[in-house]
Formats: sequence, C-alpha cells, structure tokens
Amino acid sequence: VSVDAPTRESLIEIDRPLFSDAWERLKESLMSLKARGQRTVARLTVVKGWNSDEISGYADLIALGHVSLVEVKGVTFCGTSDASNLNMSNTPYHHEVVALTRQLKKELDKLRNLPRENGQEEIPEYDLACEHKHSCSVLLARVDQFSTLSSDGKGRRWRTWIDYEKFHALAARHVEDPTFTYSVEDYSEETPSWALFGANEEGFDPTETRHRRKNKHPKYTQFDDSGVPTHDDNNQALSEQERARLAKEMQDRMEGLGGDDGETTVITEYRDGSKKIEDPSLMFRGLVVIKE
Repeated sequence: VSVDAPTRESLIEIDRPLFSDAWERLKESLMSLKARGQRTVARLTVVKGWNSDEISGYADLIALGHVSLVEVKGVTFCGTSDASNLNMSNTPYHHEVVALTRQLKKELDKLRNLPRENGQEEIPEYDLACEHKHSCSVLLARVDQFSTLSSDGKGRRWRTWIDYEKFHALAARHVEDPTFTYSVEDYSEETPSWALFGANEEGFDPTETRHRRKNKHPKYTQFDDSGVPTHDDNNQALSEQERARLAKEMQDRMEGLGGDDGETTVITEYRDGSKKIEDPSLMFRGLVVIKE
C-alpha cells in the first residue's frame, strides 16, 4: 500500500484524490493487510517540502497494518509537466532518506512502548535492514519475520530476499490443497552482504558494472553532520584549513537566506503551487569532478 502522506490534510494536498473518504480508505487498506498472512509492504515516497514532516503520523499508519516491510524512497524528479509542480529541490538525498527512516523507527518504537489496552495487539519491532543508494531507498523490516541472531549473538542476520523456487512450490501445494498454509518465513532467503544497511557497497551489486555519466564523480565523498565536506574525490581527508573555508562558505549562504537558530532550510511557495527548497547544508552534495 502506498502511504503518500502522514495526515488527512497532506494526503488531500499531495494525492488530490477522487474520493472524499480517501483518508478512511487508506487506513482501511492498511488494516486489511494484517490478515494477508504473506509479505505486505507500506511504501513511502518522500517529497521534500510536501510530505517529509510529521513522521509520527507515518508511524501511526504503519502500525495499523503490522506490515512486513516499509520501503522509504526519495521521489524521482522526471522533469516539468502540466501534471506535476515538483522540481529538483523536492528530491531528497539518500542521507536525508536514511535520517527520515531512522526517525520513523524511533516513532514506531515509541508506539511499541505505550501501554496496551485489553486485547490490543503488540506492534511489531522494525529495524533498518537494507539500503540502495542509487535508488535513494531504505528498507525497514520486521525483526520477528526477517531476522535471526548472528553467530556471535551481538547482531542480526537478515533474510529479506525471496527464495522463488520455494515460494512457487509452496503456492502450488496450496492450490492443490487449500488447507495447506505457509508463512513469510517459509520462503525467505538470506540477504546478500552488499545489500545490507550500512554495507560499503551501499546496495550496489558487486557483480554489476557501474557506469558514470561523462566520467562524473562526486567532488566530496564524506561530510560531517552539518554537511561540510571532510574528504575529497579520492576519499582523502581535507585539511583543517580547507574544511574551515568550506564551513565559512556554508555559513555565509545560511546568513544570506536569513537562517538562524539552527534553522537552515527555506521553503518558498509559488503561485503555481510549486515549492522550492533551499538548504545550505546540501550545497556541497551535488558537486562533481570529471575523471578520465
């Protein structure tokens, strides 16, 4: 189920639904997933300036369905058109999607810790299982369905992939014998190490070849918490002097936008309904260098 917004008001603004009861339909759809018995997914497409706030509202919706997986993905800008008033500034960077997903997990944990009424089911525990930087996406997975303790007992082994041969065999057996049932765990397969959240590959399959357009490479490869670059295009640490210069450049941009008290993002709304996001903490993220 696509969960496009965390509140009734933002859902109407973003989706422009045909049905006046779209919000109620969304909640009913999520609640119906509880009884599916197989893999279920809530998919969140993050659009900066439109639906990237009120994370607790997303947690409330996800809790309705006890879904197996929560896929959080940044919106892909496909160019201007009469059907959309989005622009490139509405597309989040991968690290922003990661931060939102971490916050979503915290909000779900808060709900799990609330006192339950008689007969109320416990909300499943979720954790960050996978990521794919190229797709700007992160996967939250149910701990009870997709993880086991690692051999050292200190971490988790994730099984978010699908053993399709086993799945088809189980499905075929159910067709022959409708009394036969099977669950999510019966056809799960171990997640490859390169697909795990936090892996150095960041979700890129090492058996595939990455092609960069016109040999473009990121000018900076690592950043501090405020967005100031710390490493150059060769992943070498920048000098303290260079980092100070870049930090001063960012501070000047913030002051130029009128940002203070730690508030760095400025959202400008236009008459056509579009919203432009200006965030100095991102000013160095998209810079590239050409390498032959």
